[in-house]
Amino acid sequence: MAARKRRKTSKREENEIKLFFSKYIFTSQTLPFIFVFSVMGILFVLIRMKGIEQDYKFNEVAKTLKIKQIENKELKADRARMLSVKNLKGFAKRFNLKEPDEKHIIIIP
Repeated sequence: MAARKRRKTSKREENEIKLFFSKYIFTSQTLPFIFVFSVMGILFVLIRMKGIEQDYKFNEVAKTLKIKQIENKELKADRARMLSVKNLKGFAKRFNLKEPDEKHIIIIP
């Protein structure tokens, strides 16, 4: 297969392109619009990226919150089990404890 030759742009075509840009794009009327729209486009992208980043952080915090709530419920259940009447009577028997008399109870005002 024969290799294709690259088509060179002639000086005339290069001059036409330069003339087009200098005549229509880089004029004092259109250049400010180009800069403003470019800056607005960049800011739009940056704001969207920041919103997505915050969404990821929010989801991570929400996930951690759910895990901590479950852990808190489990700890409350353990505390309730440890403070059950049956368990407390077992501790009282093991350490020879009895209910306090009226003399042993002190009321702090």
